[in-house]
Amino acid sequence: MIERQRGVALWRQISDRIRANIAAGLYDGSGMVPAETALAEEFSVNRHTVRAALAALAQEGVVRSVQGRGTMIERRNKFDFPIGRRTRFTEGIGDQARDLQGVLLASAVEPATAEIAGRLKLVAGTEVLRLDGVRRADGRAVSRSTMWFPAARFAGIDQSFAASGSITLALAASGVTDYVRDVTEISAVHAEPDDVAQLELTPGAIVLVTRAVNTDPAGLPIQYAVTRFPADRVQFTIRN
Repeated sequence: MIERQRGVALWRQISDRIRANIAAGLYDGSGMVPAETALAEEFSVNRHTVRAALAALAQEGVVRSVQGRGTMIERRNKFDFPIGRRTRFTEGIGDQARDLQGVLLASAVEPATAEIAGRLKLVAGTEVLRLDGVRRADGRAVSRSTMWFPAARFAGIDQSFAASGSITLALAASGVTDYVRDVTEISAVHAEPDDVAQLELTPGAIVLVTRAVNTDPAGLPIQYAVTRFPADRVQFTIRN
């Protein structure tokens, strides 16, 4: 039986539970999701609700319907993304993918909110340069980020990122040849409309969210980023 949550569609709650069960390896013995009748009984719902949950998971690529057999779990290797003092996207994905791309979606100069100013150790209202970007590995969208940089120090970093597809190279073009991760906060949430569109997900998919601050060798914050990763495509490894 599933505990119903207000404001969250029942089929979505069930798809979340099935997704979690798959991730936990509860169905590894058969490689198949239990039959619709069994799931309907387990969650105390009708088969139509279970069918909607499985359809959403199929759109995400988590499961696949096989005629005459049932619903098969799709085994796709996740990209392992290490998080530590020297976190780099390209180095982190490394030889796990043949083709890595970073795409600039938008950029703008704007006044820093209290949160952004606090992260970058600026006075609220100081101009920051915001970059919105998506990264892809072998054609699969694996993250979308909103990043802020002190505008006075990093004028033109948006153009450098657009040209190279790499934040590390864009920072180097602005004179920062080395940097370290000061803090990383991780949470998990349901996909928002922008996640669905830009990460090619279905409504209700789970995304892993990191909030991170990078600093230069002198300890000055240079970048604050909020990055969203599809939970079915990326897993984190925490390193010291």
